[in-house]
Amino acid sequence: MTTMTEASVREFKMPDVGEGLTEAEILKWYVQPGDTVTDGQVVCEVETAKAAVELPIPYDGVVRELRFPEGTTVDVGTAIIAVDVSGGAPAGAPAEQPVAEQPKAAPKEPEAKPQGRTPVLVGYGVAASSTKRRPRKSSGATVPAAAQAIQTELNGHGAPAVQDRPRPLAKPPVRKLAKDLGVDLATITPSGPDGVITREDVHAAAAPQAATTAVPAVVEAPAPALATAPAPVASYDGTRETRVPVKGVRKATAQAMIGSAFTAPHVTEFVTVDVTRTMKLVEELKQDKEFQGLRVNPLLLIAKALLVAIKRNPDINASWDEASQEIVLKHYVNLGIAAATPRGLIVPNIKDAQAKTLPQLAESLGELVSTAREGRTSPAAMQGGTVTITNVGVFGVDTGTPILNPGESAILAVGAIKLQPWVHKGKVKPRQVTTLALSFDHRLVDGELGSKVLADVAAILEQPKRLISWA
Repeated sequence: MTTMTEASVREFKMPDVGEGLTEAEILKWYVQPGDTVTDGQVVCEVETAKAAVELPIPYDGVVRELRFPEGTTVDVGTAIIAVDVSGGAPAGAPAEQPVAEQPKAAPKEPEAKPQGRTPVLVGYGVAASSTKRRPRKSSGATVPAAAQAIQTELNGHGAPAVQDRPRPLAKPPVRKLAKDLGVDLATITPSGPDGVITREDVHAAAAPQAATTAVPAVVEAPAPALATAPAPVASYDGTRETRVPVKGVRKATAQAMIGSAFTAPHVTEFVTVDVTRTMKLVEELKQDKEFQGLRVNPLLLIAKALLVAIKRNPDINASWDEASQEIVLKHYVNLGIAAATPRGLIVPNIKDAQAKTLPQLAESLGELVSTAREGRTSPAAMQGGTVTITNVGVFGVDTGTPILNPGESAILAVGAIKLQPWVHKGKVKPRQVTTLALSFDHRLVDGELGSKVLADVAAILEQPKRLISWA
């Protein structure tokens, strides 16, 4: 009997979700011991050195054991969850159960636990928060009595348990957005094709909640808080410092920046440019029906200007192969966009950006930014970049000296666009002005080539009509 039980338990191992990654950190479990899982169901979220990724389970069964708690870094190839795929009840379940209360693969109260279970996981049980994420097939099976009692008490009116409802259709980024905004996907009427819930549906559902909580949030802030709050005092019990382990995206970024800074000889050039006409063109494009529903902003035209400059000066789009002692010229542009996220700086890129029209580029930029903000950028989206743009202007910064993304030859920093006095047509007038900074690898890009590229970008932004004549 024991042999049969062990044979029916399958172990799901930590996969390599990127190319050559050796480890990943478990950020969150979406299931607990005793939960029923189905093929393709997301069971946990992990963070690699490149991105956060949700992992689906490849088979049906009942969760027997979570091998590691949240926050643990696990080597690729290590078993992280054990699932009973026999189709029977979890080990330790009572021998006689009414059919209506104990269906074939139903979860149970985790009172009798297999030996060897990680101690920190004991007592997790069937959490109400996790059951909202768990997909259920419409098999007609009922919820165990204990779980039904919990759900009934939470609902307060004997409503059907969450597990009885079909799982709403939504992509992982949309699910993450709903979770962050506190929106129950089951309450949303989908507007997407085939009944798929979209980001707009989630935002629309979150708007009434925000409206109802906005006023109390202000009222609840007590006026005398400043008077009663204790002033910071010296503490010698170790609470004056917080140590944060360097791992995941932050660790990978640190290693990459050190390697880039001390391998490629950096040169940075600057130019201040009048972008008044570019800003006017941005406003015009926002009203253009061809750009309806797309993200149109100055970064879009700056990205297009850089692509045109690269087309006119293709040698800037290259990399240095130290092992072969060769300069590798790229005949495509995978345009990287540096994005600040809660987990650190990432640089996803738009593949073959040089072949995209302006509306297509706008669509790709919108998807890239939204995915990065939601923490769903895939490792593949951050590989193979050739040239990068970093927009420090969104933080009110005039400019900077950016460090090259490893393996690339150039990176363009865009400063804040500000209204400044500027000599225009012989008169001092208020104009929209910004400062651009181009860093490049001086091993393969000399001052002349770098200057030409930067000058071309500036000329296009001063006279954006050149996008048509130079493209």
